[in-house]
Amino acid sequence: MRGPRLPALPALLWLALAPLPGPAARAELRVRVRLPGGQVTEESLQADSGSDCISLELRKADGALITLTADFRQEVKIFRALILGELERGQSQFQALCFVTRLHRNEIIPSESMAKLRQKNPKTVRQAEEVRGLEHLSMDVAVNFSKGAQLSSHIHNVCAEAKEAIYTREEDVKFWLEKGMDGSMFEVLPQTSDLPDLQRCKLCTDRWKPCICSYSLSIEWYPCMLKYCKSRDAAGKVSSYKCGIRSCQKGYTFDYYVPQKQLCLWDEET
Repeated sequence: MRGPRLPALPALLWLALAPLPGPAARAELRVRVRLPGGQVTEESLQADSGSDCISLELRKADGALITLTADFRQEVKIFRALILGELERGQSQFQALCFVTRLHRNEIIPSESMAKLRQKNPKTVRQAEEVRGLEHLSMDVAVNFSKGAQLSSHIHNVCAEAKEAIYTREEDVKFWLEKGMDGSMFEVLPQTSDLPDLQRCKLCTDRWKPCICSYSLSIEWYPCMLKYCKSRDAAGKVSSYKCGIRSCQKGYTFDYYVPQKQLCLWDEET
């Protein structure tokens, strides 16, 4: 008797049900996605089930390279932005930022499932099935790069260009401290309650004054949930099996302290 057939999912990725060779799978998938302005870009999704992490990378329309690393073992998410500098305004060639937050369960599919993803049509331009709400985060704590490895071993590689610009949230720090992390890696940054003259950078006219910067990014397409299908055997017993994924899009805005507006020239009143 032939086994159950996978349902037709022409516009979706599907999960290869056969296990990949070796004790731990590493895999990369390249997906074409549409940006908000209509441009099409290529997004890279990498999974390493051995270290239980995944990485997504895509380039924004303005040329910035965005990377999301999810460390399931440590329950940590790392966002990195490599932003092209404005050389004519005295900036360096590029500016690197890292935002580190807690990874919650069911935000994204597990690394072992990601490693099994295959594409039926690599030329298809994909759009997320579900748009998740914009998350606005106040990144009020700096992370010491040299001590960050205990938070996640991936910080050393992912945030190497952003050693002086790694940020997290006080509420996430409390969670990590309860898990036994060393509190000396964290430094609370100045806030408007501490410095009454501290403005948002877009309202600040002096390029050399400290201010609160905002940076926004969006993960345009990522596998956020597994889909399950049902089959019935010869005896009539019903069982479930993984047969695909649900894709999501999610935007983030990060607010954080900078010692001078020169480090936040994109955040200006238009």
